[in-house]
Amino acid sequence: MVNGTVEPGFEQVRDVFADVLKRQAGGAGAAVAAQLDGRWIVDLWGGPGWSRDSIVMPYSVTKPFAAVCVLLLVDRGVLELDAPMRRYWPEFAVPATVRHVLSHQAGVVALDQLVPTETFYDWDRICVLLAAQEPSWEPGTAHGESALFYGHLVGELVRRTDGRTLGRFLAEEVCGPHELDFHIGLGPAEQARAIELTGLTSAYRAAALDGKPDLYHRAIGNPPGAQDPAVVNSAAWRAAEIPAINGHGTARAAAGFYAALPRLLSADLLAEATTAQCSGMDAVFGAQATWGLGFGIYGDDYGMGGLGGNYAGAADGYTFAFLTGHVGDFDRATDLENALRAVLGLGPIPE
Repeated sequence: MVNGTVEPGFEQVRDVFADVLKRQAGGAGAAVAAQLDGRWIVDLWGGPGWSRDSIVMPYSVTKPFAAVCVLLLVDRGVLELDAPMRRYWPEFAVPATVRHVLSHQAGVVALDQLVPTETFYDWDRICVLLAAQEPSWEPGTAHGESALFYGHLVGELVRRTDGRTLGRFLAEEVCGPHELDFHIGLGPAEQARAIELTGLTSAYRAAALDGKPDLYHRAIGNPPGAQDPAVVNSAAWRAAEIPAINGHGTARAAAGFYAALPRLLSADLLAEATTAQCSGMDAVFGAQATWGLGFGIYGDDYGMGGLGGNYAGAADGYTFAFLTGHVGDFDRATDLENALRAVLGLGPIPE
């Protein structure tokens, strides 16, 4: 059953969303939201146990939330984009700049030392390992998404210069002031609203690995558990700050985040952050990618996808988000955004 509202004329999006819910295995739920000119033109959710205030983990959709915390400190003159990381984090051995880290060019994407799942819950331990880790390439010479550790790299910059954890900084400086129901590190009230992720089967995980570079296997598998339902649906995982992937929020918050960016960041820095810093083959994922400062760049559009088919971003004057409780492909988000674009008189998302 579809709940929520669409602005008159956008009923086609609701129809496509109803079809998306039918296509999801096991009747799992999802949510979709879109904002245009400061008004919600789409705000829908549905599926068993899914209410207006349900929150879900959209994996890497979290990364831009983490990046913006650093960008705010850049705007305030606390951090400099082209300063070496070790200016703020003296133990950090890799000769990378803040810009390199924000744009996935630093090369710190995998740990050589094997560690257990519980390491996810020990911020200081991961940061010690990252500070000593040899990069997978010379910073600035290649790019590849730091799938598990992006949030620690940017989050430790925040902690070292501001004193707050990234989750607290995000709550107090970004999400709280802009009424965005998105959180990194859940308390009891948020845990009670969190949706269980489904579909993380052994077959799904094997398919996600198929054809990927060896570096991808290393980058997402140590510590183990980031695609294990027993781990990611646990209270310990949800309470921890793993800001590359374990934010939890509503689709309304994810779309609202992109609508709030012009109020969060100066015009010049937002323009720089959403301009390509590097482009070409992603060394981790083995696919073409273009990175801004924390955002994926898609022509004139920008945003971020997350494992399992989640997506949030900004394009052609609107912001859009699709978050799902059941992992799958990105066709669902594409179908919904194309339905929205058709109503707006825009062509389909470029292939």
